Amino acid sequence: MILVWASLLFGATVRQSHAQSTPNGAAQTPHSDTGTNPRENPAHQHQHNGSMPGMNMEDDAGNHAQTGVMQSMTHHHHMDSAHMSMTPVRPATDEDQRRADEISATLGKAIERYRDYRVALADGFHIFAPNLPQAQYHFTNYWNGYLEGFTFDPARPTSLLYRKTKDGYELIGAMYTAPKSASLEELNERIPLGVARWHQHTNLCMPKRGAGEHADWRRFGFAGSISTEQECNEAGGRFYPVIFGWMVHVYPYETSSDNVWAQ
Repeated sequence: MILVWASLLFGATVRQSHAQSTPNGAAQTPHSDTGTNPRENPAHQHQHNGSMPGMNMEDDAGNHAQTGVMQSMTHHHHMDSAHMSMTPVRPATDEDQRRADEISATLGKAIERYRDYRVALADGFHIFAPNLPQAQYHFTNYWNGYLEGFTFDPARPTSLLYRKTKDGYELIGAMYTAPKSASLEELNERIPLGVARWHQHTNLCMPKRGAGEHADWRRFGFAGSISTEQECNEAGGRFYPVIFGWMVHVYPYETSSDNVWAQ
């Protein structure tokens, strides 16, 4: 279940996996959480430690991999690097800006009700890695992430972004996802590339199974020095060319377009 959730969370290539795993084109329905009472310790009922698709994180007792991915997803932290790929910069047209403004306005109205984070929990959003200190927390909706593999709706983000406060969480934005196989033009159809840059996590080397506790995390993980398959093989690790799918953050309550689409 954790592996399924992670692939939905980050918009992994669900178009292919759906076709391969669903017989006769029948739709699959995610597990329902309707049996829980969101008013009773809601934050604890909607927590997920956050494993990665195809990876067993149980031996990462120090949460090094989770910490690395959370740091790499921090606001204004996204940039081209050995472990992150950004869509190329494009000049923005007037139509790009008009469409981007429309998307952010639609999003802002759609998520206004989630300023109370308990409403988000009751509506099926779950906190990713809640026990790790983060600049912003991702509250993710499994079903929205699944649908993002096929269609785009600006009023239906995969994740809500919150800043932790002494009384709970403050809503600051949202995240859209797209399949990792999406082309630049497909990404541009969702969010104009002249205004926003999508990002993707790449070239991850994880320690071999069972070795996480004693691994040198200066070399492994999202912040590790290893960034090629050859280096990873020589270190006895497991190499992942691309992790998750494409992602883009939006901060619709900011006052300038640059800050609304800051990555």
